[in-house]
Amino acid sequence: MKKAIYAGSFDPVTLGHLDIIRRAAKLFDCLVVAVLENPNKKSLFTVEERKCHLELATKELENVEVASFRGLLAEFAKEIGATVAVRGLRNTMDFTTEYQMYLINRKLGKEIETVFLAADEEHLSLSSTNVKEVAVFGGNIDFMVPAEIKPFIIEKYQK
Repeated sequence: MKKAIYAGSFDPVTLGHLDIIRRAAKLFDCLVVAVLENPNKKSLFTVEERKCHLELATKELENVEVASFRGLLAEFAKEIGATVAVRGLRNTMDFTTEYQMYLINRKLGKEIETVFLAADEEHLSLSSTNVKEVAVFGGNIDFMVPAEIKPFIIEKYQK
């Protein structure tokens, strides 16, 4: 069984993330979408909230599991038996960053391959940061996030 991992902060999950998840789920027997617990980053949502959002957004994808981890991707991948890391690319800046991470992950775990999936053109400008910047001012985020997640984002900014 070919198991892959797609890790990120997903704060919040965007339609771009969901596009990569759906496409990667078609390529592998099992895709683990893993929320990174990064204590150095101030997040809008807790790790548990982000996991819940991902579970809601991916509920129709039978071969997708949601998890969280703290630490190194290569170590978590080994722990869960994943042999492929999936990374999404929107632009050349993403490629530069992701390629550097690929090189580090190769040093940490030679058995982990990395697969880069290019973002669909309609999602090229989408990022969790952009979602938060639009939402904080009450802008329309319908084209940015899964419908199931929108109420949670609006609620955060109404407090």
